[in-house]
Amino acid sequence: MIGKCLRSALFAFTLGGSACFSATASAQTLALVGGLVYASPDAAPLSDAVVVATGGVITAIGSRSEMQIPPEARVVDCSGKTVVAGFWNSHVHFTQDVWRGARSGPAAPLAEHMQEMLTKWGFTTVWDLGSDPDDSQPLRKRVDSGEIPGPKILFAGNIFPKGGHPAYLPAELQLPEAAAPDQATRMSRRYLGMGLDGIKLFTGVFMGPDKPVMNMDVAIAKAAVDVAHEQGKPVFAHPQNKTGMETVITAGVDVLAHIVPGEQGYTPEQLARFKAQDTALIPTLSLFAKTIGGPALSARLSESGVKQVKAFSENGGAILFGTYIGFITIYDTSIEYELMHRALSEKQILASLTTNPAQYFKAAKKGRVEKGFDADFAVLDGDPMTDVGNLARVAYTIRAGKVIYQKP
Repeated sequence: MIGKCLRSALFAFTLGGSACFSATASAQTLALVGGLVYASPDAAPLSDAVVVATGGVITAIGSRSEMQIPPEARVVDCSGKTVVAGFWNSHVHFTQDVWRGARSGPAAPLAEHMQEMLTKWGFTTVWDLGSDPDDSQPLRKRVDSGEIPGPKILFAGNIFPKGGHPAYLPAELQLPEAAAPDQATRMSRRYLGMGLDGIKLFTGVFMGPDKPVMNMDVAIAKAAVDVAHEQGKPVFAHPQNKTGMETVITAGVDVLAHIVPGEQGYTPEQLARFKAQDTALIPTLSLFAKTIGGPALSARLSESGVKQVKAFSENGGAILFGTYIGFITIYDTSIEYELMHRALSEKQILASLTTNPAQYFKAAKKGRVEKGFDADFAVLDGDPMTDVGNLARVAYTIRAGKVIYQKP
């Protein structure tokens, strides 16, 4: 288990700094002018505001009547729009064919797909919870160099139980499996030594509709968690069923990567442990509601997922936005927002995109529109506090003071 105080110290060391993003090298000054600005989900909005950023950092914010726009600034007219902190998507996958050969492939198709998948929807930071490092790590370098407009990318290395090959993955795909704790220890050290940012465990594996779920032994999960926490890295888990969820709790995993499909909720004991261990939840509701089975099953999975999110949130657990995109192709985030809104308020959903992940992963300069914070913004065509669907209506996505998406 990693407690709140220990996580604060460790994650702050590993994830808290700003991205090394070459677009900031020119120290370009950007001014967002005339918009409604939410400094955070709980803050009162500032109307007709000006936000100034230089060198990728917010340097000033105030009402237009009181602010002087630097003459050298690139001005983005935000009249009639809403400015919030850049969004996090805490569950994506760079596994589609377009990312293969990302080390040397032409930039144009990569940039085009990055826009379709992520930047069009306001994402300035993402967690990839499973991809081929031979493709994804070079992709990150090309994004951070500014060659491919995209978000800050964090990666988690995967560990499966021995023989736990999910039914939805190609049979010929070789997966990183651990049969014993010492194997999980070695695999975790290798991943983190490669420069990955965390670990994802399949504590429960869907083997097929007529087969039992294969669960990871608690000792294997705990071995991986121990290595990650020693290095200040978070551990995510795909639980799949009640047993997999119990392993999450016993091993001290930090983040549930999904709700548990079909389950009606958590027991009081589980909720108490989640709260004590500061466990977070990524719902990925659209995955279960829109891609699995027919209407009846979708409705049942939606209902159970919403109940889980509501109970987890009301218990004080952090909700982190994530959509599983890359493995599924529901890029339009409005579906996830609508499902989440059945359990959460507009403020809570905005927090799942901004302040919650920034606080949870100790990214001290992200998640708010405040002086001294990273100049990561989503500029929306409407106010998300009056219509949660406006979170999906993105006019500009800005990372480190550089526009990485502009609506045509």
